[in-house]
Amino acid sequence: MVFVFAACGSTDANEDLAGQTIKIGFFAPVSAASAAADGLSSLNSAKLAVKLVNENGGINGAQVELVDYDDGLDTTEAANIAEKLAYDETITAVVSGSYSGPTKVAAPIFQEAGKLMVSAYAVHPDVVNAGDLIFSQSFPGALQGTAAALYAVNELGAKKIAIISVDLDFGATQVAAFKAQLDKMGYDGEIVYEQAIAISDSDMSSAVTAAAAAGADLIYSVNYYEQAAQVLREVGMKDLQIPVLGCEGADSFELLNIAGEYANGLYITTNMNRDDQNEATKAYIENYVNEYGIQPDMVGASVYDAFQVLFAAIEAVGTDTQAMKEYIAAMENFDTVTGTLIRYNDDGSAVKPVQIQLVKDGEYHSAGIIDDMKIIDPANY
Repeated sequence: MVFVFAACGSTDANEDLAGQTIKIGFFAPVSAASAAADGLSSLNSAKLAVKLVNENGGINGAQVELVDYDDGLDTTEAANIAEKLAYDETITAVVSGSYSGPTKVAAPIFQEAGKLMVSAYAVHPDVVNAGDLIFSQSFPGALQGTAAALYAVNELGAKKIAIISVDLDFGATQVAAFKAQLDKMGYDGEIVYEQAIAISDSDMSSAVTAAAAAGADLIYSVNYYEQAAQVLREVGMKDLQIPVLGCEGADSFELLNIAGEYANGLYITTNMNRDDQNEATKAYIENYVNEYGIQPDMVGASVYDAFQVLFAAIEAVGTDTQAMKEYIAAMENFDTVTGTLIRYNDDGSAVKPVQIQLVKDGEYHSAGIIDDMKIIDPANY
């Protein structure tokens, strides 16, 4: 296990941690039917992070204990969980391993209670907008949509784009940014078809058929893994030969299971590069596979990163909330399993490159990177 800590802060605050237990709160959508794979990835990575740090001697002699809850992808349950964790004085900090809905409900509760939270992969801006104790490891949805537009036009040469998206903030935000970037670029093609589909609907046949009938030469699929997989299956079974560009919602081992051979050729915007030669990335993948027998995904990697950020802060400055907040806010060029965290913005959003992954032979591989600071800095959205 490789730990790389940012060069700021002091270790003096940790001299009294030996023999203590540091409790980290955690919540994820483990039992939600539409998010079970992501919930599993999240919980697996949270447990792995805690197991490995403890096997490595803990944090300055203190062992870490995971206090985890299942939010079921339900905002009411997330609020109840947040109340429990926020006002439990034995909890040092919290990691959200859940989607934007539960996380943006929980964030203000933690902020009001004075409890620090790191969100792993929720994309809604309201998460970090809750206050200065809330940090995010993921890209805002608008940033992902912007990066997708650049790749669709500049690398995939799309002239007739069909958009199939989930009818939630997750889809709407990315689609709006995608369109805005096309306009900004002076795009000389056209959007020939657009359809938003309820998350409860997994039948993509009519949408894919309509996209093909409209002459689409690219489908921009802004969906979570189950719907994204169904888009790919419809395109493949209909032998349409239309490339599909997705988002981090499609970055899941379960998409590969559902879509099978039809997943090959899928491009996605995400934050995890499986081909990264970074020692931390390689170690995480190896440890995860050894522990669970399946490949990790973006969701799990982002959760793991959130724990590494907290561990580094506690290692450097102890468990005082204000000290941890200041340490994390000052992090620069921090080595994570999803690449280099350049820094956090003033609002707590991570600044890091966007990875483009391509599914080849049933595995995600690198197909490019977008690292223009004008694009990857969340402050620009």
